[in-house]
This record gives sequence, C-alpha cells and structure tokens, in this order.
Amino acid sequence: MPDLQDGESIEVQGSARLPYVLKNVGGVYSCTCPAWRNQSVAIERRTCKHLRKLRGEAAEKERLGADAPTAPVQEKDPADAGPGLLLAQNWENDVELSGWWLSEKLDGVRAYWDGKQFLSRQGNTFHAPDWFVEALPAEPLDGELWLGRKAFQRTVSIVRRQDKSDLWKEIKYLVFDMPAIAAPFEERMAALRDRLASKPSPHAAVHEQYPCRGLDHLREELTWVEALGGEGLMLREPGSLYVPGRSTTLLKVKTFHDAEARVVEHLPGAGRHKGRLGALAVELPDGTAFSVGTGFSDAQRNNPPPVGSTITFRYQELSDRGVPRFPSFVRLRQEASDSIHHAPRDDSPPEVRKDRHAPPATAPKSTPVAARYFEFVEGNSSKFWEITVSNTEVTVRYGRIGTTGQSKAKTFGDAAAAQSYADKLIVEKTEKGYEEKTTA
Repeated sequence: MPDLQDGESIEVQGSARLPYVLKNVGGVYSCTCPAWRNQSVAIERRTCKHLRKLRGEAAEKERLGADAPTAPVQEKDPADAGPGLLLAQNWENDVELSGWWLSEKLDGVRAYWDGKQFLSRQGNTFHAPDWFVEALPAEPLDGELWLGRKAFQRTVSIVRRQDKSDLWKEIKYLVFDMPAIAAPFEERMAALRDRLASKPSPHAAVHEQYPCRGLDHLREELTWVEALGGEGLMLREPGSLYVPGRSTTLLKVKTFHDAEARVVEHLPGAGRHKGRLGALAVELPDGTAFSVGTGFSDAQRNNPPPVGSTITFRYQELSDRGVPRFPSFVRLRQEASDSIHHAPRDDSPPEVRKDRHAPPATAPKSTPVAARYFEFVEGNSSKFWEITVSNTEVTVRYGRIGTTGQSKAKTFGDAAAAQSYADKLIVEKTEKGYEEKTTA
C-alpha cells in the first residue's frame, strides 16, 4: 500500500468542491475532512476513511495500537446512552459495492433485544407483550420493530404504549444481526438463522440480505424498493464485525435524483488520478456551484467532458443550501456526447433534424400498454397504485384515492426486462392486499 513519508502530504477528492489534504508530520497522520476534524480524541489517535483507503486497514490498526477498534468506527453520538449499536454512515459513491450485503432500509423502530426485553437506541424499554417475546432467544439481537412501508407513525404509536396491548399483533420483529457474536457478518447471520429456526416465533423473522452485484444492481433495487413505498437500502461489508458506533462497514442508501449541470472547470486529480481529471466543477441553472468527483471511468478521466458541456449527474438529496449531496457522474447530455465522439455534424433545422438514435423509419411504432390500476382500502387507509408499461419504460403512479398522486418512471434495456420488472411489482402489491380495478 502507498504511504506518506514524514512531512509529505497528498490531496484526495471527496464530495466537497475542494480536495481533502492528508499529511504525515512526525508520524501523526491528519486529514482535513470533517470526519477527522470532529473526533474528540487526541490527534494522534484519529483516523478516517481517506487515511484507511490510502494506507490500508492493517497499517492504520498498527499505527493506532493494539487497543484500536477492529472495524473502522466514527465517534459515537453522545446522545446514545443506550445499548451500543452498530450505526450506519451515508454511502458517498466512493465504495466498490460488489459483494456487499444488500437489504431494504426498514421504516420502523430500531430495537435491541437484550435477551429479556426490547430497548430503544436511547436505552428506553419497549413494553412488548409476553406472547410476543416468549420464543425469542436469551441472546442479544439487533433488529427493527416493523409494521409495513410508510407506517412509521403507527408503528411508533404501538411500540411506545406501556399496556402491552394486542395492537402488537400488527408488529413484526425483523432481525438483522447478533451483536454479541464476535465473528464476521456471514457467521453471525448463519447463527441468527439457526437460533430463530430452532424455536420459531410467529412475530420474528430474519431480515433478508442478498449480495450486491454492483452499482447498476444497487440502482435497480433502490428503484424497486421506492416504487413499493420503501425508504431506501442498507449495505454491509462482507466479513465485517459488529462494533458499536458509526462505521463505514454499514452504509445507508436513499433516493437518487438525476439532474443536469454545466461543466465550468476541470479539477486536477491526486493519488492514482494524478495527471488526469480529479473532479468536474459544475454549475446548476440557478448558479449553484459544486464538484462531481465520482462515477467516472478511467477513460472518462483521461478524456473528460469539455468545459461548457452539460452532464447528467445523480445525487441523493439537497443540502440546506440547495447543493446536491453525494453527486455522481452519469453521462454527457446526448448532444455533447455525440460531438465528443466526432459524429457527423447535422446543421439542418430542428424541425427536420434526424435523431441518429431513432429506430429505422420502417420500424413499427411502439404501442403503450394500458395502465393497470389497483386499490387498497382498509380502515383509515385508502390508496391507489397504477402501473404502465410502454415498450422499455415502466411508470408507476401512486397516492391517496381521489388525488393525482405522484409518479416515477424507469427505463430498461429492452421491453422484456421492463415487463418482468412490472410483473414483479404487481405480485408484490397484490400480496400486500391491493385489488385490481377495471378502471381508474
């Protein structure tokens, strides 16, 4: 692994516009990123993901001493006076995801089972009925008290009651870890499945974990979960240990949005990107400036989008100042992409200009499939869900009955993949109690 000699420094590009600076001064390593600066330990005991990535986990562990954490952990939230839980960091598009364990981010209430009772993150007791917990093992479990997607408020209202009411029959305890087992994640999950299978509980289940095949798979799963009303995804590093506090071995992924920005400057790279693009300084139509430093292939870093061109980028959310958080490059806008690849220039007027990516004139026009409309009416809940497949595009519309709701669309490589995706969504909805109606 590369390292810094005494007095040497290096720049690395993070999610901020300006790169972070890593230094070694007399054996004390530092970084200008917020994660390093905000730790309340002596400076010689601090580390961050940028230092770990540069020097390697083993080198950082050796530098920090034998009593250093066995997994990379950030400072624990002082408000957490309860059980020491493994807490997630936001995914910042800077981790290779292939092989990580993927699961849905549950919109429920985090609950630590200490072998006798449920405790909240702050250490408060959830008063579950005896019949709810009687089959749970006498070992610590980490999971979520969950009622369903978009049912967080009702879940809270049930689990915070102190009368051990029958309303708990609506709740399921979805378990995703066994904190007391000092073993890699895969071994903990195997032990968890064995424990719950040895004495099955109708109120508890293992939360599904499956391997992530990479960025495209992550985006597909995120779209799928969001279309069902889910909150997002969680990623766990293979082979990682359970260590209390915020850790880069557990990442949360929420909504991606696509937007466009104009390239205003090429920012030079550092480290392995020295001599080529490090990041693009870009600007939104409203003048908001920021940088995009991830999502590029090596070829794109060697031949970056030109200044003045427009790129499409993907981000998770906006900061309070309206700046996209965790932006990641997706592509050049098509017009710019065509010119980069030296396609023949087309100076004909817009009304007669030919789309080079359009199908041949003899190809039949695609015919949109009629929308399929579903409703779910139960108690105070009155919702609709509609799905339309048009060639390679799947559009989902959902909301309260009587409103126009909101829509989301996803495009696939071919019509068969789009239809398969739609069929999967329909099965999921009907299993949740949605009934198809002949008219919307």
